[in-house]
Amino acid sequence: MLGDDAELTAAVLAAQDGDEDAFRTVYRAVHPRLLGYIRTLVGEPDAEDVASESWLQIARDIGRFSGDADRFRGWAARIARNRSLDHLRMRGRRPAIGGDESELESEAAASDTAGEALESLATGRAMSLIAQLPQDQAEAVVLRVVMGLDAKSAAQTLGKRPGAVRTAAHRGLKRLAELLGADPGPEDGLPAPGAELGAVPPQRPGRQGSVAPAGVTHSRPSTQKDM
Repeated sequence: MLGDDAELTAAVLAAQDGDEDAFRTVYRAVHPRLLGYIRTLVGEPDAEDVASESWLQIARDIGRFSGDADRFRGWAARIARNRSLDHLRMRGRRPAIGGDESELESEAAASDTAGEALESLATGRAMSLIAQLPQDQAEAVVLRVVMGLDAKSAAQTLGKRPGAVRTAAHRGLKRLAELLGADPGPEDGLPAPGAELGAVPPQRPGRQGSVAPAGVTHSRPSTQKDM
């Protein structure tokens, strides 16, 4: 993501006015983490296609969005989740969502092992290990840690109470700490900004009437070096 949320906020505003370069900036900043979230829902084989569908909707509806960088990430995550669940319903599958963990809401928000897992998320083995968590914990960890949403925004995305999301993230981080201690794999790292980027979806006309380029397929996108 962009180091400065003010830059992402400015890029979103410019993209709403039809600035194609700004939309590319938004895409680069948000896509790698959004793709990671989608993978926790639909799995690797279908993640790129669902991500493409999500970005087509984001491009279509961005003019109606209102808010700053944090709100945009939450808005994009909700779109991605809805598209993912639509995809799973169409395929006759469901994510393995765990039960409501609200009874554990009074549990401490952090621990030494959870803190170590959180630290490790920034450097390696993250997404493959997150995929091993129960679905509710995986979603909570990705939204809170990878997407950077606060508990309220993550709860709105998941349709849960903030306390339940905090608890699921806490339990997921504790489990990640255990997995990190047992996993001898390489430090692969989270997708870097700009990694695994495909063709940027077309924008709709901006508020000033400018029109974005057309032509994006739902096939697995290839990397664009000029972005």
